[in-house]
Amino acid sequence: MDYRKTIAPTTTVTRNMELLTKDTGNVYETVIIVSRRANQISVEMKQELNKKLEEFASYTDNLEEVFENREQIEISKFYERLPKPTLIALQEFEESKIFYRNPDISPAKPKI
Repeated sequence: MDYRKTIAPTTTVTRNMELLTKDTGNVYETVIIVSRRANQISVEMKQELNKKLEEFASYTDNLEEVFENREQIEISKFYERLPKPTLIALQEFEESKIFYRNPDISPAKPKI
């Protein structure tokens, strides 16, 4: 997913708990769903950042060759300015873009 195009806020906003728990009926279940999705987003973002920063990796141990790379700094700053994974996950949950299921609740069995 392209997190650069997300409309999630970059700061914390007040949320209506009734709207958040409308689908699940339980605050704790909603928190678990959002937190698991936030973990997934965090891992994806970290892998993407590491992949971009890998181009600038220096494998020498010489301290004289250590220098400041402007492009590397700009990439890092860009990722720091993105909304946090929790805010992106909350936005996805509000827009019903997250698929989830509760394994404890079995689907209704058809009557024979």
